Amino acid sequence: MAARLRKHYQERVIPALTKDFNLTNPMAVPKLVKVTINVGMGEATQNAKLVDTAAMELTAIAGQKPVICKAKKSVAAFKLREGMPIGVMVTLRGDRMYEFLDRLMNVALPRVRDFRGVSSKAFDGRGNYTLGLKDQLIFPEIDYNKVDKTKGMNICVTTTARNDAEGLALLKLMGMPFRQ
Repeated sequence: MAARLRKHYQERVIPALTKDFNLTNPMAVPKLVKVTINVGMGEATQNAKLVDTAAMELTAIAGQKPVICKAKKSVAAFKLREGMPIGVMVTLRGDRMYEFLDRLMNVALPRVRDFRGVSSKAFDGRGNYTLGLKDQLIFPEIDYNKVDKTKGMNICVTTTARNDAEGLALLKLMGMPFRQ
Protein backbone atom coordinates (compact mmCIF):
# COMPACT_ATOMS: atom_id res chain seq x y z
CA MET A 1 0.00 0.00 0.00
CA ALA A 2 1.42 3.38 -1.00
CA ALA A 3 1.92 6.08 1.59
CA ARG A 4 -0.90 8.60 1.97
CA LEU A 5 1.39 11.55 1.25
CA ARG A 6 2.78 9.89 -1.91
CA LYS A 7 -0.76 9.43 -3.21
CA HIS A 8 -1.48 13.11 -2.42
CA TYR A 9 1.69 14.10 -4.30
CA GLN A 10 0.73 12.12 -7.39
CA GLU A 11 -2.92 13.17 -7.50
CA ARG A 12 -2.81 16.83 -6.42
CA VAL A 13 0.72 18.23 -6.16
CA ILE A 14 2.07 17.20 -9.59
CA PRO A 15 -0.82 18.81 -11.55
CA ALA A 16 -0.67 21.97 -9.43
CA LEU A 17 3.11 22.39 -9.85
CA THR A 18 2.85 21.64 -13.57
CA LYS A 19 0.32 24.45 -13.91
CA ASP A 20 2.13 26.91 -11.59
CA PHE A 21 5.54 26.63 -13.25
CA ASN A 22 4.33 25.95 -16.84
CA LEU A 23 6.11 22.60 -17.04
CA THR A 24 5.48 20.38 -20.07
CA ASN A 25 7.70 17.48 -19.10
CA PRO A 26 6.32 15.51 -16.10
CA MET A 27 9.88 14.54 -15.11
CA ALA A 28 10.72 18.23 -14.55
CA VAL A 29 8.19 18.52 -11.69
CA PRO A 30 10.03 18.92 -8.35
CA LYS A 31 9.83 15.87 -6.10
CA LEU A 32 11.14 14.71 -2.74
CA VAL A 33 14.38 12.73 -2.88
CA LYS A 34 15.22 11.99 0.76
CA VAL A 35 14.83 13.09 4.35
CA THR A 36 17.90 13.06 6.60
CA ILE A 37 17.48 13.16 10.38
CA ASN A 38 20.59 14.02 12.39
CA VAL A 39 21.05 14.06 16.18
CA GLY A 40 24.35 15.56 17.28
CA MET A 41 25.48 14.88 20.82
CA GLY A 42 28.43 16.82 22.14
CA GLU A 43 27.85 15.40 25.64
CA ALA A 44 28.67 11.92 24.31
CA THR A 45 32.35 12.62 24.96
CA GLN A 46 31.69 12.23 28.71
CA ASN A 47 28.94 9.58 28.55
CA ALA A 48 29.01 7.09 25.66
CA LYS A 49 25.63 5.61 26.65
CA LEU A 50 23.88 8.76 25.40
CA VAL A 51 24.58 7.71 21.81
CA ASP A 52 22.85 4.35 22.40
CA THR A 53 19.72 5.98 23.82
CA ALA A 54 19.67 8.50 20.97
CA ALA A 55 19.96 5.63 18.47
CA MET A 56 17.02 3.80 20.09
CA GLU A 57 14.86 6.93 20.07
CA LEU A 58 15.75 7.74 16.45
CA THR A 59 14.91 4.15 15.49
CA ALA A 60 11.47 4.58 17.06
CA ILE A 61 10.91 7.93 15.32
CA ALA A 62 12.19 7.01 11.85
CA GLY A 63 11.33 3.30 11.70
CA GLN A 64 14.83 2.55 10.46
CA LYS A 65 18.12 1.83 12.27
CA PRO A 66 20.38 4.91 12.37
CA VAL A 67 24.11 5.12 11.66
CA ILE A 68 26.40 6.15 14.51
CA CYS A 69 28.57 9.10 13.42
CA LYS A 70 32.12 9.29 14.72
CA ALA A 71 34.41 12.31 15.14
CA LYS A 72 36.66 12.95 12.14
CA LYS A 73 39.23 15.06 14.01
CA SER A 74 40.54 15.27 17.54
CA VAL A 75 39.83 18.52 19.39
CA ALA A 76 41.62 18.82 22.73
CA ALA A 77 39.50 21.76 23.94
CA PHE A 78 36.34 19.62 23.66
CA LYS A 79 38.06 16.47 25.04
CA LEU A 80 37.22 14.83 21.71
CA ARG A 81 39.32 12.12 20.10
CA GLU A 82 39.16 10.95 16.51
CA GLY A 83 36.77 8.02 16.15
CA MET A 84 34.63 8.77 19.23
CA PRO A 85 30.86 8.42 18.63
CA ILE A 86 29.26 11.89 18.74
CA GLY A 87 25.93 11.55 16.95
CA VAL A 88 23.44 9.44 15.04
CA MET A 89 21.78 9.97 11.66
CA VAL A 90 19.31 8.22 9.41
CA THR A 91 18.40 8.76 5.75
CA LEU A 92 14.84 7.96 4.70
CA ARG A 93 13.75 7.37 1.12
CA GLY A 94 10.62 6.04 -0.57
CA ASP A 95 7.57 5.11 1.48
CA ARG A 96 9.36 5.53 4.83
CA MET A 97 10.21 9.11 3.85
CA TYR A 98 6.59 9.90 2.96
CA GLU A 99 5.29 8.24 6.16
CA PHE A 100 7.76 10.20 8.30
CA LEU A 101 6.91 13.54 6.65
CA ASP A 102 3.21 12.82 7.05
CA ARG A 103 3.68 12.16 10.78
CA LEU A 104 5.97 15.19 11.14
CA MET A 105 3.57 17.65 9.49
CA ASN A 106 0.27 16.33 10.84
CA VAL A 107 1.12 14.89 14.27
CA ALA A 108 4.47 16.06 15.65
CA LEU A 109 4.72 19.75 14.67
CA PRO A 110 1.21 20.64 15.93
CA ARG A 111 2.29 19.25 19.35
CA VAL A 112 4.94 21.97 19.71
CA ARG A 113 3.94 24.53 22.31
CA ASP A 114 2.86 27.90 20.83
CA PHE A 115 3.31 26.56 17.31
CA ARG A 116 2.64 29.15 14.60
CA GLY A 117 4.31 27.37 11.72
CA VAL A 118 7.83 26.71 10.49
CA SER A 119 10.02 29.36 8.89
CA SER A 120 9.97 29.63 5.12
CA LYS A 121 13.50 31.09 5.12
CA ALA A 122 15.36 27.84 5.86
CA PHE A 123 15.95 26.92 2.21
CA ASP A 124 19.51 26.53 0.95
CA GLY A 125 19.15 28.21 -2.47
CA ARG A 126 18.68 24.93 -4.33
CA GLY A 127 15.22 24.00 -3.07
CA ASN A 128 16.28 21.88 -0.05
CA TYR A 129 14.72 22.63 3.34
CA THR A 130 16.25 22.20 6.81
CA LEU A 131 14.26 22.21 10.02
CA GLY A 132 15.66 22.16 13.55
CA LEU A 133 13.73 20.68 16.46
CA LYS A 134 14.68 21.30 20.08
CA ASP A 135 12.90 18.32 21.58
CA GLN A 136 12.30 14.71 20.55
CA LEU A 137 9.23 14.43 22.80
CA ILE A 138 6.92 15.92 20.16
CA PHE A 139 6.88 12.54 18.42
CA PRO A 140 4.24 10.20 19.88
CA GLU A 141 6.59 7.19 19.52
CA ILE A 142 8.80 8.47 22.36
CA ASP A 143 7.75 7.50 25.89
CA TYR A 144 8.09 10.55 28.16
CA ASN A 145 8.93 8.43 31.22
CA LYS A 146 11.91 6.72 29.56
CA VAL A 147 13.63 9.93 28.41
CA ASP A 148 16.56 10.99 30.58
CA LYS A 149 17.68 14.01 28.51
CA THR A 150 15.98 15.98 25.75
CA LYS A 151 17.82 15.91 22.46
CA GLY A 152 17.34 18.19 19.50
CA MET A 153 17.53 17.09 15.88
CA ASN A 154 18.00 18.48 12.40
CA ILE A 155 15.65 17.33 9.65
CA CYS A 156 16.80 18.02 6.10
CA VAL A 157 14.33 17.54 3.23
CA THR A 158 16.16 17.12 -0.09
CA THR A 159 14.19 17.86 -3.27
CA THR A 160 14.83 18.02 -7.01
CA ALA A 161 13.63 21.65 -7.11
CA ARG A 162 15.95 23.99 -9.01
CA ASN A 163 15.42 26.98 -6.71
CA ASP A 164 13.83 28.02 -3.43
CA ALA A 165 10.54 29.11 -5.02
CA GLU A 166 9.95 25.63 -6.47
CA GLY A 167 10.96 23.98 -3.19
CA LEU A 168 8.64 26.23 -1.19
CA ALA A 169 5.74 25.56 -3.55
CA LEU A 170 6.37 21.81 -3.38
CA LEU A 171 6.47 21.68 0.43
CA LYS A 172 3.47 24.03 0.76
CA LEU A 173 1.38 21.82 -1.49
CA MET A 174 2.58 18.73 0.41
CA GLY A 175 1.18 20.27 3.61
CA MET A 176 4.19 21.75 5.43
CA PRO A 177 2.78 24.32 7.89
CA PHE A 178 4.72 27.49 7.01
CA ARG A 179 4.28 30.77 8.90
CA GLN A 180 2.19 33.47 7.24
